[in-house]
Amino acid sequence: MDIKPDRMVYLGYGKYWRSDAIVGLMPIETERGPGRRTEVYTATLDHPIVASRSETAILQDMAIATDEALRVQDNEARLDVDAWLRRLRELLRTAVPEPVEQNDLFQP
Repeated sequence: MDIKPDRMVYLGYGKYWRSDAIVGLMPIETERGPGRRTEVYTATLDHPIVASRSETAILQDMAIATDEALRVQDNEARLDVDAWLRRLRELLRTAVPEPVEQNDLFQP
């Protein structure tokens, strides 16, 4: 995964940091809650910044999407209308038995 330099990454609650200055992400496990999801370590501070976003979301904002990642994301979001139309046509084409008259059911 390549980090795109000079990209401003949103950390939550109005906090932004440059992507190439972020050196580490650590999910908060104790006292995790609203506004406390990830500790973000930077090259310029000696203490972590507490971010309200998950480490995965921050990392996705930092990275350059590869062709494969874009293709996977595109396939997950795509609704294959043609496949649905083919399937519906098959279902409608199947032979439906003729309805039986109610009166024929009770005659000997």
